Amino acid sequence: MKTLTMKFGGTSVGSVEAISNVVEIVRSEVENGNRVVVVVSAMGGVTDMLVETVNAAVRGDKWEYQKLADRIRDRHEDTIEALMEPGDARETILKKIDKLLDDQIKLCEAVGILGERTDRIMDGIVSFGERLSSRMIAAIMQEHGVNAKQFDATRLLLTNDNFQDADPIWDGTQARIEKHVIGALDEGYVPVITGFIGSTADGTITTLGRGGSDYSAAIMAAYSGSDELIIWTDVDGVMTTDPRIDDRAQVLPTVSYQEVGELAFYGAKVLHPKTVQPIIELDMPVRVRNTFNPTHPGTLIQAESEAIATIIKAVTVVRNVSLLTVGGRGMIGVPGIAGRAFGATARAGASILMISQSSSEQSFCFTVPENKAVDVRGSIEAELTEEINSRDVDSVVIQDDVVIITAVGSGMRGTPGIAGRVFTVMGNNDVNVLSIAQGSSECSISFIVSEEDTERAVVALHDLALETVRSLS
Repeated sequence: MKTLTMKFGGTSVGSVEAISNVVEIVRSEVENGNRVVVVVSAMGGVTDMLVETVNAAVRGDKWEYQKLADRIRDRHEDTIEALMEPGDARETILKKIDKLLDDQIKLCEAVGILGERTDRIMDGIVSFGERLSSRMIAAIMQEHGVNAKQFDATRLLLTNDNFQDADPIWDGTQARIEKHVIGALDEGYVPVITGFIGSTADGTITTLGRGGSDYSAAIMAAYSGSDELIIWTDVDGVMTTDPRIDDRAQVLPTVSYQEVGELAFYGAKVLHPKTVQPIIELDMPVRVRNTFNPTHPGTLIQAESEAIATIIKAVTVVRNVSLLTVGGRGMIGVPGIAGRAFGATARAGASILMISQSSSEQSFCFTVPENKAVDVRGSIEAELTEEINSRDVDSVVIQDDVVIITAVGSGMRGTPGIAGRVFTVMGNNDVNVLSIAQGSSECSISFIVSEEDTERAVVALHDLALETVRSLS
């Protein structure tokens, strides 16, 4: 008997067909004698609608947020009526859905009175998506013979009060999961748990940030004694690149924790970047599988990368970034300029995605999210006012319409000539590389190109990745 934690994303619980598949997947594992923990996202698109209800409330547009709430209500009610027979069980879950959405509207009314939103109230409102879906799915499972029991992760996942992007408090979270989740498994239940949300010590709802259901599922897997974490989504596994850019994209049979971490950070949408953090020390395998094609084995994520004939496994793209360059001949030999610039970037609330510096120390450049670029430049200019006035620093320049392209593969480590192959391919395809960086892990090479060169660069570099996949077949 195994214990499996299964996370189902928004598309996997977004329709009658999808939820029917979820029920069959879970029921099959239970019938095979396995214990199953289920973590669910909100129905696809619901979180975005909840965000819009808050925006409408801030504007004082009561009609708009009530209309959105009615649309959310209709989606859940239609799904319940399609998958549950008339009777007491169906009426009970419909009343629960109504009650939750009435509470959501009351919160919007409070926002409307205040005329502003806070991160705390935003977390409270967007949490309704998972709270709705988990109750609905547990009721549907019960209707179809699965002994499901719904849990709000507010009872399980203890966090700090960094609303919108909370961090778990590990000891408290472990104790709660061991008590409630393992207890439910021991009693023969299938726990159905809200992804994405947690709570502070005083019970205030928090969220782990968008996409955080993967992360919360990994936490549940780690502390429930699971043998495997399965991320169910709408693709067959981790792909060699974005199939919307290159339709030759293929599923990778295996990747390592380190490789998938790089892929997630640099644009692959299959996993939240923090997903492997709670399970890496446990050496727990993770699979990425397709809810709509459950016979496909998907991608196995494990501690070590498998030996391959070539070195690049996948190519990713990060869009909507800006390249900032800080330059000046007076910077040579002056300590602390980069550190102060990066500190100013943090104070502007931006994450740095990639850094590159010339050996002469006359300039360095880095990328930040495009919507933060102007704020970052202002913060750096304020921090380096003295150096700018004395002409030690000439300028802080923003370059928009760029993307980060990353080649990922643990086989790069210690293999000479990889960067040469990558950039020869770029040159042969008339792609101008603006900036280059390789992390100390040597698991990836990242570089900046103009947005207009994205497709040409990805397709050309993907050819190297496809050589790897063919060698594994």
